[in-house]
Amino acid sequence: MFIVHRIIGSASDRDIAERLHALTHRNAVEYIQLKKADTARRRQRVTTDKGTVCGIALERDTVLSQGAVLKLDETGAIVVRVEEQSWLRLRARDAASALELGYNAGNLHWRVRFDDGDLLVAMEGPREDYLARIDPLLATARVIPDEERMDD
Repeated sequence: MFIVHRIIGSASDRDIAERLHALTHRNAVEYIQLKKADTARRRQRVTTDKGTVCGIALERDTVLSQGAVLKLDETGAIVVRVEEQSWLRLRARDAASALELGYNAGNLHWRVRFDDGDLLVAMEGPREDYLARIDPLLATARVIPDEERMDD
């Protein structure tokens, strides 16, 4: 198992990008695919796209992100890829419905953003699970859902 204690840099850094480019030609770059929610985890066990098992044990102030380089030497590299976040867009019919929706989102500890009067909920699971939690609001058309994919 390859153990990671620090992030070397970003794949977008000029010097690192050049080294990664050369390693790519030798098929020596491996990728770890993470969900957005997993980027905040300091300790985790993951497997690269080529089957290398990695133990990640980072310091508290270190955050994984798109393009984080975890290994870079003459033999190869390991780079983080973050999946695009799926968002559920919810539009309340009126102020009272918006207040009830906000109350529910808070009680459910949903990660949210606001956009043009809509509530955007970061989906970490199936869309149907989120909709089921606010079914009374949907059944009476006080809230209308519309899924949208956006980058964080």
